[in-house]
Amino acid sequence: MFDFLNSHTGKRANSGIPKTVWVLGFVSLLMDISSEMIHALLPLFMSTSLGASALWIGLTEGVGESAALISKVFSGVIADKFGKKKWLVFIGYALGVLSKPFFALATCMPVVFGARFFDRIGKGIRGAPRDAIVAEVTSDSVRGAAYGLRQSLDAAGAFIGPALATILLMFFTENYRIIFWLALIPGLCCLALILFGVENVETEKKPVKEPIEFKTFFLQISPAFKCLLVIGVVFSLARFSNAFMILRAADCGVPAALIPLILVGINLVFAASSYPFGKLADHLSSLKLLALGLIFLIASDSVFALCQTPYAVAGGVVLFGLHLGASQGIFSMMVAKLAPATFKATAFGVFNFLCGLATLMAGLLAGFIWELYSPAYTFSLGAIFALLSLLLLTVLMRRHLID
Repeated sequence: MFDFLNSHTGKRANSGIPKTVWVLGFVSLLMDISSEMIHALLPLFMSTSLGASALWIGLTEGVGESAALISKVFSGVIADKFGKKKWLVFIGYALGVLSKPFFALATCMPVVFGARFFDRIGKGIRGAPRDAIVAEVTSDSVRGAAYGLRQSLDAAGAFIGPALATILLMFFTENYRIIFWLALIPGLCCLALILFGVENVETEKKPVKEPIEFKTFFLQISPAFKCLLVIGVVFSLARFSNAFMILRAADCGVPAALIPLILVGINLVFAASSYPFGKLADHLSSLKLLALGLIFLIASDSVFALCQTPYAVAGGVVLFGLHLGASQGIFSMMVAKLAPATFKATAFGVFNFLCGLATLMAGLLAGFIWELYSPAYTFSLGAIFALLSLLLLTVLMRRHLID
């Protein structure tokens, strides 16, 4: 792998995409294999082995994902203030790897909650500086493709991980803890790749004692970036944790041994569609692609709300994967495009901080509605928020407030 990456001289590899983006893509792939081997089984582990309720699961998932997004604001500010983006990325991935053994050792929900929290904190620490590095090394003409490529490799790991979990589950029937231990292996490989494959691509900044001036940042951002923040928040309210899809699949008769294939399907479609959608974003309106992603999300939530068979679950999975492909990399590209040049990492952090708060509310609300009413109401609410997001995008497009 190192020979392949290093064989391309200069900053750019095949298709005009910088070598650094390829390396970070493979880092994401390895870490996602490690994480998703656990996450594919975690909802069932929590509900069957630990006897957790849907509300506990919603709280754990919501707080975990929100911690990842909220912590990005701090890592983004630190990256812009002091530099050292590579080492922030390494620390973030290392924290994720170190949390893995605690899932295998957990005997009660607070331990899982803590492990999930610190795992996602690690994700948050690495996210903003990694995305800022991609922005720094790519030109405008290939930025959408670059983010799409990194997202595709990330999603590839996210379907390889559950696929491995499914295979291992055949040998270790319902012995989730052994699979959790094995998930350490790709995580350690990921750390090695960062150390030996990622280069510093910036001039190191000298530490300064002045406080971070958030006021300066908010004075410099454009109205278009503020609109993007609103879109991201409403988007996050519409999209809650994959854990609820896994629980819904179990309700619809999908055998426990095949449950990890839900994430395999989502991320297979996600990986296959992210790069094409990213390339389209270099030539078409980003908002139109986000609107298409919302249409996929509305359709997916509707299917999950009404589904009663494994075949319906499969249809909802494909639609949700297409939704991710048409939105995740596009958001990153838009943040990179609209953020002030001196506050790239901070912009990624602020964007994800606000989305994190919305994700927390979405996770808690989804778990509450699931417990109080039914799974159908949970997914129906998601479809309603997605529809509101689509209406917001339509208004912005008509008023030309953002490209």
